[in-house]
Amino acid sequence: MVGATAVQHAHRTGGKNASPWLLGMLERKKPKLVAVAFVNKIAWKLMVSDRRTDQPSAAAA
Repeated sequence: MVGATAVQHAHRTGGKNASPWLLGMLERKKPKLVAVAFVNKIAWKLMVSDRRTDQPSAAAA
């Protein structure tokens, strides 16, 4: 859902606050494909970082 929201926002606003990676992908690919790629990028970043997602964060507590 986050990926689709980010892609839709970037597409509607002309990429005002979007990353260069996202804008480049939108130029080359369809928005739905970019949304999936964006979510995969976020998931990969979480997997390779030391952050744990199965425990609540300090901000949520």
